Amino acid sequence: MWTAALGSSLFSLFIGVHAISFPVRVRTSYNPHNALQARDEHNIPVTNTHNAEYIANVTLGGRVIPVLLDTGSSDLWVTGDVPGTTDLGKSVSVSYAVGEASGDINSADLDFAGYHIKDQAYLLVKNTSSFSINISAQGFEGLIGLGPNTGSVILDKLDDDSGNSVLNRIFSQNTTSANYLSLLLDRKSSVTESFTGQLTISEPVAGFENITSMPKLEVKAVHKLTDEDQHWQVYTDANGVIGPDGQPIKVDSIVPSAPDGQLIAVFDSGYTLPQVPRAMSDAIYGRVQGAEWNAQYQAWTVPCTQLINLSFMFGGVEYPIHPLDVSTSDFGIVDSTGSPVCLGAFQPITSAFSLLGEYDIILGMSFLRNAYTLFDYGDWVDESSNDRNDPYIQLMSTMNKATAKQEFIKVRLNGVDTTNSSSQALLPAGQGLTSPISEEEKKKKYEEQVLSRWPEIFVGCLAFVIIVAALITWRCCVRRKQRRAAQAAKLGLSSVAGRPKTYSIMDMNSSSAHLNMHEMAPKQTWDHPYAAHDDYKSSGV
Repeated sequence: MWTAALGSSLFSLFIGVHAISFPVRVRTSYNPHNALQARDEHNIPVTNTHNAEYIANVTLGGRVIPVLLDTGSSDLWVTGDVPGTTDLGKSVSVSYAVGEASGDINSADLDFAGYHIKDQAYLLVKNTSSFSINISAQGFEGLIGLGPNTGSVILDKLDDDSGNSVLNRIFSQNTTSANYLSLLLDRKSSVTESFTGQLTISEPVAGFENITSMPKLEVKAVHKLTDEDQHWQVYTDANGVIGPDGQPIKVDSIVPSAPDGQLIAVFDSGYTLPQVPRAMSDAIYGRVQGAEWNAQYQAWTVPCTQLINLSFMFGGVEYPIHPLDVSTSDFGIVDSTGSPVCLGAFQPITSAFSLLGEYDIILGMSFLRNAYTLFDYGDWVDESSNDRNDPYIQLMSTMNKATAKQEFIKVRLNGVDTTNSSSQALLPAGQGLTSPISEEEKKKKYEEQVLSRWPEIFVGCLAFVIIVAALITWRCCVRRKQRRAAQAAKLGLSSVAGRPKTYSIMDMNSSSAHLNMHEMAPKQTWDHPYAAHDDYKSSGV
């Protein structure tokens, strides 16, 4: 989902997860014509615009177009003119936090990562005036969604295979290849990264082949009725978020089916800043000396000199976050005294809150820079003959804790290690700050509690209706029997429980005629089992 946590860089789809916008400017731009050529046939370079956008090239109708890479959505859209394009006569509109991408669905030949696709459906956006930023000045002219096909707005509109997403088309045409995409994101800082950003299809990045041996994290499927909201989402390990004090941050999942202690995390390259439960964000930053809650940005700020440790656990493997990614100095924010401070990158999940209760965390770029990620589409691709497994994700850590600490000291502390000073010590747990919860957030949480449990609520309501119907039916039957009994009594018929039935014949043309008759069991050739019971014998007249 292309959602920007920082307004200059990302947009937020209203139909899925959303993020907060910050009025800041990315300080570098992307020139697609200066990009290095891919080393391998299905490997393309990914350019990082100051840790806020990751961009790669597609060739559409012969035109090279820089597009944002978004694993959280599924459609391709571009601006400007596309040679040889065909208008399919249907329009769609996709809303974002900074504007709306509207236009006609077109098709044109596409080249991407060494694959050629004929007549790829895409959205041609002619007018970008609704965007609050100049997207061309930011270095991109479109977006390519790398998520599951079920989330495609274009597919939903065309309602046939011609609307399939780019990745679905690639895998369908190459049925003997593995259905996976891998993404390696680099970090912009004064410290030189040992690798560059790269995207591959059906093959790992050279030097990172061991990713295929990492634990396969099964993608958690959403309910079929809401599969348009399917994302690359998996369970964390139990107590799988390790905070600055080295202890697990315990937060209850909003996902009804989540096992105790586990959370659902979405991997979304369209998010600059990850989104986490508010209590988790508070636990990460609230005990830092000098931390402040910034009401304007609805996020924590901390001293840039504070080294904060944070790790996530998936499949029994620890994935530590570089301290330069736990807080960011990229956005020129100041505290209440006007002093420069860093923004807490792991923001409370408010505008991105899942009303359907399908995920707890969105791990965006600040996480993905620390783990080479493989996304296997498996049987999401119907036509694939080689890869028919359930979709899964594999992660391979790219961060070394000791190296990361030295890089932090060089970048934030001017080479002087003060990480063990008293000013760096965390406040006692009981003195930690918490962020305020707005009435709107309380409302969303209440709505989530209702909407996310609609199957249980539906079953409960159905059971209630059945019980009420059964009670009404039973009551009607009882009343019917009572009426019949009353009518029988009027005719002189009676039945006493535990006694033989007595029939009285009255007024048989004789005032003296009165005959009592008893129903008797027929005589048997063996002794009746009740024959010796005086009660039975004396129950007659």
